[in-house]
Amino acid sequence: MTQEPRAHTDGIDPPGGTRVPESRSRSRPTDFPLDAFLALPLTARIATAGPTVRPVWFLWEEEAFWILTGPWSLLPRHVVTEPEVALVVDECDLATGRVRQVIARGHGELLPFDVPRGRRKLSRYLGPDESRWDPRFVQYLHGDHEHRGTRWLRIRPERLTAKDLSYRVELGDRGDSSVLRPRSSAD
Repeated sequence: MTQEPRAHTDGIDPPGGTRVPESRSRSRPTDFPLDAFLALPLTARIATAGPTVRPVWFLWEEEAFWILTGPWSLLPRHVVTEPEVALVVDECDLATGRVRQVIARGHGELLPFDVPRGRRKLSRYLGPDESRWDPRFVQYLHGDHEHRGTRWLRIRPERLTAKDLSYRVELGDRGDSSVLRPRSSAD
């Protein structure tokens, strides 16, 4: 069993909008199972200098986000120029009222691609049967990684904020509309 990383969870900036940096060792645990949430096949958005924001698939392992990238993308060039990045993973289900978010900040580093990690990452989005995958994803695993320039972008969060902002959804008086109410900690 992996240990849950600690995360800053209050999500509130002090007056003036400047948050005092916290060391991860002094932060509080998340208010939902972080590893289980980050194991879901959700899309993250990563922001680099520029600013440039793009959606990405990711793998959460070893308390780091792993993103498949290469020369077909501007992402590696942005990270080499300015390695500080921000990443957000969230879900919002209006039917159930489930709203959870993880926001990470850190420095990205480009590392060599390895097939076992690539298989784990792609399987979580495409399923375990590689024969059903689109050929462009299969070539990541079986192609010449050095020739193609396939790399991992690893982000070890220096700051991680995880928050459950879920709310209760109740049917209105006539049953044809919803009333949205914040979930209390007693729910």
